[in-house]
Amino acid sequence: MTTDTPLLDAKDKWLDEYRFTPRMMERGTVTAVGDGVMWIEGLPSAKIEELVRTEDGSLALVYLLSPQRIGAIILEESPDLSARASAVLTGQRLTICTGDDYLGRVVDPLGMPLDGGGLIKGEDERFLDHPSPPITVRDFVHEPLYSGNRIVDTMIPIGYGQRQLLIGDNGTGKTTLALDTVLNQKDKDTLCVYVLIGQRRSAIVSLIETLRKTGALAYTVVMVAEATAMPGLQYLAPFAGCALAEHWMELGKRVLIVYDDLSTHAQIYRELSLLLRRPPGREAYPGDIFYLHSRLLERSTCLAPEKSGGSMTALAIVETQQDEISAYIPTNLISITDGQIYFDQKLFAAGVLPAIDVTRSVSRIGGAAQHTAIKKEAARMKLDYLQFLELEVFSHFGAKLEDKIQTRLAKGRLLRIILRQDSQSPFSPRAQLAWMIAFNDGLFAALDEATTKTALDKISAVADGSLLSLDDARPQWAALIRGIL
Repeated sequence: MTTDTPLLDAKDKWLDEYRFTPRMMERGTVTAVGDGVMWIEGLPSAKIEELVRTEDGSLALVYLLSPQRIGAIILEESPDLSARASAVLTGQRLTICTGDDYLGRVVDPLGMPLDGGGLIKGEDERFLDHPSPPITVRDFVHEPLYSGNRIVDTMIPIGYGQRQLLIGDNGTGKTTLALDTVLNQKDKDTLCVYVLIGQRRSAIVSLIETLRKTGALAYTVVMVAEATAMPGLQYLAPFAGCALAEHWMELGKRVLIVYDDLSTHAQIYRELSLLLRRPPGREAYPGDIFYLHSRLLERSTCLAPEKSGGSMTALAIVETQQDEISAYIPTNLISITDGQIYFDQKLFAAGVLPAIDVTRSVSRIGGAAQHTAIKKEAARMKLDYLQFLELEVFSHFGAKLEDKIQTRLAKGRLLRIILRQDSQSPFSPRAQLAWMIAFNDGLFAALDEATTKTALDKISAVADGSLLSLDDARPQWAALIRGIL
């Protein structure tokens, strides 16, 4: 029989060194609970964003300090939570585990799985609210991110590390474009994080099923805080998704994150602020509503090569009311982001899909990342389209038009037909270049609507199967296209 003598010696040593000393611990009392917040008295050393645990197991985040009591946002609420329950400070801030185990999973803002799978083993822990990278470690946006959409990739280009706003009324196609962009990242070495804030469960299930059927869920994390979730979880959802994306960005990977949507997020933040009796400002939003979204979106950037060279691209969705683009939250987000893609209700009602208004859409820095060949062809095409939109307004007066004007109008109407695109039907960069060369050379002029759509499909198939690259000379591309049409 053997004995573990070293182990016993270590235990005896610990007992010998133990000393009975007074230990002080604050224990507060919950005075009120309701609508996702709680008020606690008796915790004078509480800090902002510190976690509080009650005796029944509920978890809350300290968010308001006052001389008499503190206000906390409830994150986990047990059925036994009530007033007069005791509460203690944990001394910890809210963190989330990060790592590749999240890929293909559906989780809540606390990192807990919602898809029935097992617990996720993270590689690292990060604070949800983390400072954005300083400007000294950032690089210029220089690499294009392709959405597969003919309008976006040609006239409103997006680059890796850019923050682009999708703005428009409800039901005009913002989520569809964001989802198509995620689907188009398949086999492009880009990881995706899709954050759903306050959405209906039916819409969430539909989106997850689309990702699963197309195989996009394998490289995507779906962060869900549905409409029935605690307001605190809906408030934290975009920060939790950003923390996951930040982990991969710092490892040198390219990440696309979608916030769907930040107008709902702003409303949740207003609700929590009013419940915590913070002073209201314009439209009852708290005074730091601009800072709330700016500190979130500023974390999306392109890191310099010596700092891993990773990037995080953000597609932020915001909803307008009656096409009111100058409302408070939309204007805040327009000033924070690097451009906006505007979805027009009238275009959607007229059947022009995607309903993107080119005249009110802009990409301030995406052009620097656009390939030279695509950029050159897109400039000619966009000029023709903008001139057509101006001339179309005057043509409605019924005046007699010159033949030259009528030719421009016909060319513009043809381009409008070409730019129509169904969801989940992406165009590759080579197909984009091919159809623009065909349009600029007038090869679509003699075709009707049905024949034009058939010609587009042929051009896409031939361009994708061709050995030509975007760097090849334009005459080579033009000769290939003329052989098709």
